[in-house]
This record gives sequence, structure tokens and C-alpha cells, in this order.
Amino acid sequence: MNKDLLYQIALSLVPNIGDIHAKALVNIYGDAESVFKAKKKDLENIEGIGTIRAKSIKEFGNFLSSEEEIKFTEKYKITPLFINSEAYPKRLLNCYDSPILLYYRGNADLNTSKIISIVGTRTNSDYGKTVCEKLIEELTEENILVVSGLAFGIDTIAHKAALKNNLQTVAVLAHGLDRIYPAQNKSLAKQMTEQGGLLTEFMSHTNPDKQNFPKRNRIVAGISDAVIVIETGKKGGSLITAELGNSYNKDVFTIPGRINDSKSEGCNYLIKNNKAALITSADDLLENMGWKIQKKLSPKKQKELFIELTADEKIIVDILQQQENIQIDELYFKSGLSSSATASALLTLEMQSVVSSLPGKVYKLTP
Repeated sequence: MNKDLLYQIALSLVPNIGDIHAKALVNIYGDAESVFKAKKKDLENIEGIGTIRAKSIKEFGNFLSSEEEIKFTEKYKITPLFINSEAYPKRLLNCYDSPILLYYRGNADLNTSKIISIVGTRTNSDYGKTVCEKLIEELTEENILVVSGLAFGIDTIAHKAALKNNLQTVAVLAHGLDRIYPAQNKSLAKQMTEQGGLLTEFMSHTNPDKQNFPKRNRIVAGISDAVIVIETGKKGGSLITAELGNSYNKDVFTIPGRINDSKSEGCNYLIKNNKAALITSADDLLENMGWKIQKKLSPKKQKELFIELTADEKIIVDILQQQENIQIDELYFKSGLSSSATASALLTLEMQSVVSSLPGKVYKLTP
């Protein structure tokens, strides 16, 4: 039995301990097992934990569920991804409420260089279907990972279009990996495990209950570089995902529709309120994200810097001297700095004209 995984699953099950508190505890103690073995008095003194949460940890006794889940993951070749795993999606890790543990079945790299999430209505029009398929077809040469939620409508169209155009695609599920919802997408899900994958924070035997879908949506938003809303009404999960994308500092885009079309009402609302940038083609997306292929210039020696740099600023400059352009999430990962420390250092470097920002939250050294 994998002892580390036993405690990791158990930590995700402790009553009154959500993802935010669990991550804080792991940051303090280093691993899940050490959290359970910590003294109750020490746990009580941690900000945000207190007596009730400390008691929940010390009195937790449901390790049998953890053992059963380990057997399930081994039987069906499912990979558990704890927050300190190298394979855990780093973009998602930077979101304050990211899940402490994910379950993954597939072969796509969840930390690949370009990831987009496509969301939209379950009751799409022909217009929405055509736009979604055309957008993904135009991205065929870009080696982009397409993420969605496997729901009817735009989600299903996006997954199928990605497979058709030989792009990897991952579905984020609102239930355990022992089932597929909707059941009509079982065949599609099987294809995706061979050209992408299935990802969830929920253990086996978890039903696709209503309250699970907003939690699913935060993963859809957090795992990507950009969220694209194809077609949606004024209410629904797609707008929630767009709002989450904005809160996570992701780039959010949407396709405009007719002003009297209820299925485009949500998209037009996002544009009108500056919550999403308008795009009409893959070229617009690539331009905004800074992903358009540039002609390679002959290498030139990096200019010497004659200003005093702090330790954090030097780390960032050293990374940018090795890599011409870098996206903010990758910069967090490579630098090892906190998001606030990175943001502060970048701001100072930009003000000193050492670093320039590009669309898509990409940074480079100023020529």
C-alpha cells in the first residue's frame, strides 16, 4: 500500500478541512502524513485551523476509504496528482482554491506549453457548432491542448473537433472516474484517454451532483492559459467559468453573436462589460496570446545591465536571458518565487525598462 497516497487521500477527506486549509498545512508540514502526526496543540495554533479543524484531523479515522480508492486507482491505471507532484498542473496550482488532489487517466501533458479551455451552452445552435469546429481546425498546427467539461453541446463539440484534428483534449469531470456523465459520451471519453485524458478531483462513487459542477468549472478555468466562451445564455456554468478565469488572472475570450439571440446573450454581456476580449478566429486568439510564430532572428548578445537588482529580480532576469519569451505561470514555476514576489519584481523591472510584457501575460527582456 502506498503510504504517502494513503495520507494524501485521507487529508482530502477530513471534515472541515477544505483545499485552502489543506494546502496551507502541507506547506507548513511538508507532506500529508506529517499533518496527521502533528500535535493537536500545534495544529490549533495555526492561523485558520483552530480547535474544531485540529480536532477533525486528529480524530479522523476513515482510512479505509483511502485504501479502497488506492485499489481503484491501481486497477484502472489512474494517476493521483497531489499538489507536490511534478505532474500536477502548475497553472492550476497558482489558483488559491486549487484541489489538493486530482485523479487523472490519460496521456496528455497537463503542463504543456499551450492550453485553452473551451466552454459554452449545452443547447448550441448551428452557428455555435460551426464556430467551435472552425476555431479548433485553425489551431491544428499549434499543438494546443483543448480542455472542456464533456457536457452536451459546446463541450462535446470541442472534444470531438480536437480529436478529429489530432489535438489532445482533456475533459474535467464533476464526478468520479468510475462513471461517465452524460452516459452518451462514454465512447468519446474512451477515445480521449488515448488522445488526451479525463481529470477530476472527485473519488470513485461520487455522483455528478449539482454542487459539483461549479467546483469542476474552477479546474477548467485554472488549468488553462485562456478561457474561450463560444456560445452561452445570460445564466449558466460558462459565465461562471469566465468569471473564475478573470479571478485567476487568465485571458478570457468570447465569440460575439446576434444581439437578439438568447444563446449569444452571455457572450455579448462579457464583451459589453469588458470581461472578455472579442475574437472571431484562431488568428485573433494566437495574436492576443502572443503565440503567433515569429521569424527567428540571428542571436545577439544580451545587453549588460548596469542597474542594481534584488535577489528576486536577478532570478527573473537570469531566466529571461535563457528563454526569449515566457508565460507568467511558467515563470512562477521556474523561479520558485511566490506569485506576489514575482509580480512585485516584474513590476519593478518593467518600470526600469528591463522587462517588457506581451499579450497573453508573456514577458521578455527589453531589447
